Amino acid sequence: MDPIHVGHAAARTGWSARMLRYLEQAGLVVPSRTPAGYRLYGLRELNQLRSLAELRRRFGLGIGDVAFAARLRREPELRTAIDGWLADAEDELAWVEWEQRKQDFMAATQRYDVKDLALAEEGKRRIEWADRQMPVLAAIRERFEREQPLAGHRISACLHVTTETANLMRTLQAGGADVVLCASNPLSTQDDVAAALVAEYDVSVFAIKGEDNDTYYAHIEAAVDHKPHFTMDDGADVIGVLHSARREQLGEIIAGTEETTTGVIRLKALEAEGKLGFPIIAVNEAQTKHMFDNRYGTGQSTLDGIIRATNVLIAGKRFVVAGYGWVGRGVASRARGMGAHVIITEVDPLKALEASMDGFEVLSLERAAAVGDIFCTATGDKHVIARGHMELMKDGAILANTGHFNVEIEIPALRDMAVDTKKAREFVEEFTLADGRRLYLIADGRLVNLSAAEGHPALVMDMSFANQALALEYATQHASELDRKVYPVPTEIDNEIARLKLETMGVEIDQLTEEQAHYLASWDEGT
Repeated sequence: MDPIHVGHAAARTGWSARMLRYLEQAGLVVPSRTPAGYRLYGLRELNQLRSLAELRRRFGLGIGDVAFAARLRREPELRTAIDGWLADAEDELAWVEWEQRKQDFMAATQRYDVKDLALAEEGKRRIEWADRQMPVLAAIRERFEREQPLAGHRISACLHVTTETANLMRTLQAGGADVVLCASNPLSTQDDVAAALVAEYDVSVFAIKGEDNDTYYAHIEAAVDHKPHFTMDDGADVIGVLHSARREQLGEIIAGTEETTTGVIRLKALEAEGKLGFPIIAVNEAQTKHMFDNRYGTGQSTLDGIIRATNVLIAGKRFVVAGYGWVGRGVASRARGMGAHVIITEVDPLKALEASMDGFEVLSLERAAAVGDIFCTATGDKHVIARGHMELMKDGAILANTGHFNVEIEIPALRDMAVDTKKAREFVEEFTLADGRRLYLIADGRLVNLSAAEGHPALVMDMSFANQALALEYATQHASELDRKVYPVPTEIDNEIARLKLETMGVEIDQLTEEQAHYLASWDEGT
């Protein structure tokens, strides 16, 4: 047979183009090259790819395992040395040393910084579980594998490192992209997922749960070092670095996406000042994102985080929700569903009116502070719960935040007020005030649903991440038409995701007849 190029080889063997490049770098499957430098895969290489896939399937091997085994075959001296220390070592010690050598080899061939690659097996199981609940993204991944719409592009993603995010990374990789992932919050990383992405799916990841601020920002810098063509943000952290310390890279970037309300607000401010360096697609503005992710996803997972952290009974509690946007609506609805008496605080008169009409008690935060048992901020703003509010709170009040940054609760003031602090539970810090009252802060005021729980259910993230994947595909197809502005997700993408989601749920809807469509579009028909 005649040799074929990388795209055709990927389509025929089931490996992504990006993985074929990685296999070449690892010395496992090395194609020939044309005089112009293009890869050519002949019968030998195609057979190697098929047998390698079978080897991984039969024995559950990661690429790092195979690459290390291949190195042992190529280097007799290394093999002899390993045989020697394996023979002399205790079994448990030998296993530890073997894993360390494998990790050292993988670190040399693929950049990453995760807690422990030994967690990868559990992470892979959970990623696969989430994948079964993300049929829309799976369908997109299958198409991306065939069409390679992102081939040749580098992506730096700064997102919460969860099972759902892992499946998004797999989808981008299937589309041919070279992806690097870092965490968008120091406490939201799932270490087993980060390990699995590196060891099982060959994605470069820089994320460790509980990393300090220096490490957190070093990881963002590592993602920017990837020299991306596209950015993918959850809070505009990568975009912020590019617009401050790495401005020389702005010209290389085609476009970016932003997942959060907070991030979109920041980017629109940059645009208004004429300082936005490249086009942004505001994924958060998609109806299939904010109406479902923000309301149903954050609503459920916020309550999940509070309950996991505290094990309190929600029923009968006065549950104060600061902010009645899409997230606040979701939290309030779920808290009421669990038997809480929900109080809403707002600064927007229309949202306050809506909350009142929805049957919630609406108070000023000053009045709510004196009666609330549990407080949850959902505004995206700074010092929503301030010193003056905490001075009014009852003994035992619980404070949580489900906005993106840990600035909504004035934590420095709380620490200043306290005469003693201690860890009450995992993710719960107790602050004893001078008068003996105790206030409890969950997860250092960071995103409670991701810091103390697992984040949104996969079923709802299916739509959010479908928006991310299709937004990047759209940006590649329309790059020449996009200015340095913040764009909404195109309506056709929103509608297509909704259609696919309904289809996977087995839900059928009606279609307008030609007569009905004409009536809705006309002005001359009345009673």
